[in-house]
Amino acid sequence: MDEITPKALYLNRRQFLRAAGITSAAALLGACTAPAATSTSSVFTDELTKKETALSFNNFYEFSLSKAGVAPAVGKFQTSPWTLEVSGLVDKPMSLSIEQIKEKFRSREHVYRMRCVEGWSMVLPWQGFALADFLNEVAPKSQAKYVSFQTAALPDQMPGINETASFPWPYTEGLRLDEAMHNLTLLATGLYNEDLSKQNGAPIRLVVPWKYGFKSGKSLVKIELTAEEPDTFWNLYAPNEYGFYANVNPSVDHPRWSQATELRLGDSERRATLLFNGYDEVAPLYEGMDLAANF
Repeated sequence: MDEITPKALYLNRRQFLRAAGITSAAALLGACTAPAATSTSSVFTDELTKKETALSFNNFYEFSLSKAGVAPAVGKFQTSPWTLEVSGLVDKPMSLSIEQIKEKFRSREHVYRMRCVEGWSMVLPWQGFALADFLNEVAPKSQAKYVSFQTAALPDQMPGINETASFPWPYTEGLRLDEAMHNLTLLATGLYNEDLSKQNGAPIRLVVPWKYGFKSGKSLVKIELTAEEPDTFWNLYAPNEYGFYANVNPSVDHPRWSQATELRLGDSERRATLLFNGYDEVAPLYEGMDLAANF
């Protein structure tokens, strides 16, 4: 699971930020007071987040509710053998091992911003390939309108699951098919030019950079194409707070905090949040939609 904090943990946010070496009061979500930003297109010049931060500051509740607690808790998690199954409204359902996936699909580096719904962000160098290439292999049927993603749920290997019995495991997420087919949407198998670490979603995860991070499911085991909008984990658990689309939008606040600004991990001051996280090329996907009503 990715980049989100339930109400019970919101008050402990200061200790989460300390885990990343951030201690100033301005780092807290309560400091979200800057005016909303407008989206701008520019050459990507953002500085990469330090590798040690990305490997030690993780939301992955299957392992721990503490960001600093995830990496120490992944030792029993087995990522090999691993199979990703694709089914549903497709002409060619398939089940591939992670080795087959890496052999079949050419991976390259994609440097993307990642914006957490909690109000912090990173810039990460993923290694991966377009989800569209993967879906084209299974030949979606004309009735397919959505793509559902399911992540691993292994209580004997993931100690956090037993600690969060009220959560609707397994973790599920979803996209519209046109969102899934956009060339920015990735299946990632690496980070910092290495195989994905367990705490970052090994061996394969989704990356959708214009949406809040919780949309990008980790450690995927199933992909299903459907005609109807699929259920998603956080919308099931807290429907008044988390919708299906979850596009980054500085003018649509979370019910408990502002989304107008964000803290880039490693920085001392907050910056303005960009609509679609700065990826304006996805705007045509939402023409005619009320972006506030369709959070």
